[in-house]
Parts: sequence; C-alpha cells; structure tokens
Amino acid sequence: MGDILNPVEGNSFVDLVAFKDEDIFVDKTDFIAKMSENINKNKRLFAVTRPRRFGKTVTADMLLAYYSKAYAGQHIFDGLVITHDEYKASYEKHLNKYDVIYIDMNSIRDDYIAYTNDEDLQVKGVTTIVDFLQYSVIEELKENELYAELLRKSRKVGKKNLSSALKEICDHTKEKFILIMDEWDLIYRDYRHDTDLQESFIDFLRGLFKTKKGQACFALAYLTGILPIKKYNSQSALNGFNEYNMLSPEPYEKYFGFTEEEVAEIVKSPSCDVSSQELKEWYEGYKLNSIDIYNPNSVVSAINDGKCKSYWSGTSSNEEVVNLINMNFDGIKDDIISLVEGSTIQFNCQTFQNDMVTIENKDDVFSLLVCLGYLGCVDDGGDDRTAYVPNKEIKTALAALVKSQPWFNSMPVIERSEQLFNAITALDADKTAEIITKIHNSPNVSLLNYNREESMVFCLISGLMWRTEREYECFRELQSGKGSADVIYAPKRSMSLPILLIEFKYGRSAEEAMDQIKKKEYFSRYRDGDYPNDVLLIGINYDPKTKDHQCLIEKLD
Repeated sequence: MGDILNPVEGNSFVDLVAFKDEDIFVDKTDFIAKMSENINKNKRLFAVTRPRRFGKTVTADMLLAYYSKAYAGQHIFDGLVITHDEYKASYEKHLNKYDVIYIDMNSIRDDYIAYTNDEDLQVKGVTTIVDFLQYSVIEELKENELYAELLRKSRKVGKKNLSSALKEICDHTKEKFILIMDEWDLIYRDYRHDTDLQESFIDFLRGLFKTKKGQACFALAYLTGILPIKKYNSQSALNGFNEYNMLSPEPYEKYFGFTEEEVAEIVKSPSCDVSSQELKEWYEGYKLNSIDIYNPNSVVSAINDGKCKSYWSGTSSNEEVVNLINMNFDGIKDDIISLVEGSTIQFNCQTFQNDMVTIENKDDVFSLLVCLGYLGCVDDGGDDRTAYVPNKEIKTALAALVKSQPWFNSMPVIERSEQLFNAITALDADKTAEIITKIHNSPNVSLLNYNREESMVFCLISGLMWRTEREYECFRELQSGKGSADVIYAPKRSMSLPILLIEFKYGRSAEEAMDQIKKKEYFSRYRDGDYPNDVLLIGINYDPKTKDHQCLIEKLD
C-alpha cells in the first residue's frame, strides 16, 4: 500500500462515511453497481467528466474503497444502498477483490515539481511529467515482492514503460488491475500550450488501453476530470472509452450533484437554517437529460454557513472565462450579458476539440463554458444545444466577471439598465414604459418560451439587472399584505434607495394593476420602522393589440 497502488490515506469517501450521522451525507453507492456491471466486459473503459466541485473525487475514492484489496475487512459500506438486496450478489462478488492503481494527477504534478527541484531525486531518462508518472507507478508496483521479482526478470520493462510492466504482471498472475485516474485532463489544463507533452500523454494512455493486450490488464478503467477526452479533428484520442460529460451526461446524471429529492431530505435536518427554495434558486438548474442537479459542494457550504451565496466566484477557472469572453467571437460579450439577464443561446458542440486552446468560434466557447460549469445546456438533438445560466450562484459569478472588464460600462445594455432605473425612481412612467417596450421587442424575448405575463416580468428584471444586481434583492411572488406582489426590489443595505413594488397586467390597464397594489396592501410589510426607505408603487400593463406598455408610478405616502 502506497500513494498509487491500493492507497488508503486521505480517502474523502471513507471520511464522509465515518461522519455520515453528523454531517451531510447523500448515499450514491448504487453507482458502484453501475460500474460493476461492466467488470471484465468489452465496454469497461469509462471517462466521466464534470465541473469542479461536483463530487468527482469523492466518487473516485468510493470506487477505490470498494474495489481495493487494501480495504478488505473494514466494513465501510455496511448499511449503505449498495448492500441492499437488489445489489447484494454483485456487491459481494467484487468487494475488495482487486489491486487498484489510483492515479491522482494533482499529486503526480506536485511530486513532479519537487522531483525537478531536487537533483538527488532525479533519475536518468525520466525528464517529463509523463515519464515521471509511469516511473512512479512502476516503483510502487515493485514494493510488492512478487511484482518486483517479475519486473526484475523482464527484459521489456524499463523505468517508464508502464504498459509492459502491467502486461508482465498480468500474464504471470492471471489477475487484472482496476485503474482509477482522477483529474485525467490536468495535462491539457496545466500544460495547455505544450503540445509535445500532450501527445506524449495520449500515447501513454493509448499504450495502456488501445490494444486488446493492453485492455486485458484491466478489469475496469475509470477516468475523471473536467474536460472530455481530447479530440483530434472529430475523433476521440481514446476511441475505446465510454464518455459521459456535461454535454452528453446520460445515463449517470444523478450521481454527480444532488437531485431535488435529495436536497429536500437534507433540509429536513433541524440544523439546516436555509430553505429548500433558497437552495433551489442559488444552486439548482443544471438540467442533465431533464434531471435538475444542484451543485453539491455549494449546497453543503451554504448549509454549514447558514447562508446562501456564491461559492463559485473564487474558483481558479475565472481567469479562463474572462479570456474566453474577451475573444468576442461573433459578439460573445453581448451574448454573455444576455445570458446573465436570463436569455438562452443556441450553439453546436461538434467542432469543440475538448481542450482549452483550440477555441476557434463561439460554439467552442459555449461548449467549454458548459464543461467548466459556468453554463448549463439542454440537448436539442444531434450536436445542437441551448445554453443558459443555471442558477443565481453562477449568475452572480458571471456578473462580477463581466463588471470587472474595462468594456463593461460602454455596453449599450448597461446604459439602458441605468436609464430604466433612473426613469422609475424619477417617477417618469412614460419613459419607463418606453424602455420596457424596447426590451420586449428585442430578439432575446422572442426566444423565450414564457407565458405572456412571464415575458413581461423578464423584460423588467433583465432591464434592471445590471443597475440593481449589487444593491438590491429581487423577490418574485412575495407574500405581502393580502396577497403576493408580482415583483419586489428591496435594497440590501442602503436606506436611501427606494423599495420597488411592481404589479403586472396583460391586456388590462396600468390603473387596474395600481388598484390591486393598493386594495391588497402589498406595501403593508414596509410601513413599520424596519423599512424607512421610500416605497414606489409601479403598475405595468401590456397591450397585445398595440404591443405597447403602459405604466403608472406613485410614491407611497
């Protein structure tokens, strides 16, 4: 047992199970059964890629704890779903029966950096991280006395020929390994401009998996990372792998992230101070084959902190997103702003080469943003997808990135947002109606499959978004007085900013909207001393015949 062959130290899944009665634990161990169905089958090579913070490593650690001989007798899975009757036969058949080669590419990179900085550690001929990776695995194999003897006698195995080493062992023992590689795509992210190194890495993986002799060494291979397997032209560099990623996730959608049902169970805990509605608004929205998925790490962080906020804004990929936006293929800056406002964008993922360098058009940018988790997407059939911003967490992160750019204030949509807010606060109803009508007639609204009143709400919210995003909380259908107001903007901190209380009508009149606000006293919650702000009452109507909006604005006495 070491860092690579049957490692046992620092297993995140084992730690999670140990504290499952005290901390948040969602049992997804039936995923093991899905993998075990393919043990020693023709289709036994898997690449499952997801964005950061979606539970990839804990799932890889779960497979390690289940398959590895090093965990025999530890009863880690007792009482979990995988031990239930429907999985019992498979569970017992494969439990702790294999030598598992577990390659954490982040650890390999860190060890390689230390290796290159210390001449005493360096070995002749081991010069690249790919050499070092193979050398490290072979050295750990040699810690097994039988394996060491087999490799010592072989003339085919050198310092960095892992495929030959594994074949030598398997030919003698007649036993197969399981290989798990976490962050498989690190070479394509951290060494993205070193094409020679990338070719060397792919050649190494091809040597392990492409031939039948190579595949014969493995009962199962499981790669995980952020990027799908690199393509050259339209072909995958590793043709034998079954790939499941954010662009094509089925059938393993529910195993990476929390489902709505799982979050509903989590919030039942007495220690949970955030509501299911808050969690849904902030962290749900990744539609994977019609299944709504929550960002699991963000949900856990919000519950532990007792507050929903964006845990995404500090991720290391933010700089990459800025670079992608600033390429501005076919007006991407405008598209990103529209997406943050709530619109959708169609794209095609066919040309995406599954890396962070070969970005040649807008379709490639959106494909990469989906893989990074900054956008969700809906499969429109074939290679066509519809991109959208999945939730408030990502919207907040993207808005902050856009606002940090020097071109932000010069964008027409930003000026429009300022004009709309100023018109409302100046009680200029005619100007407010004019701006909302322009938004309603824009292409973004025509793309939305909203009902009639929802499109009106979208016009106002998207129009105000860039002016209010930092200073206001926006509430939909908030209980107030004798009913629920359509939209309320409440300042987060400032006492000088007004509260905006808005009611919509379709094919009626702005006067009727205003009358409803007053009769149902939607403003009642803001009359006490906790809200010294001015309250603006705003009634808006859309006339489907003239396709114009009418507006009334009053300040509450």
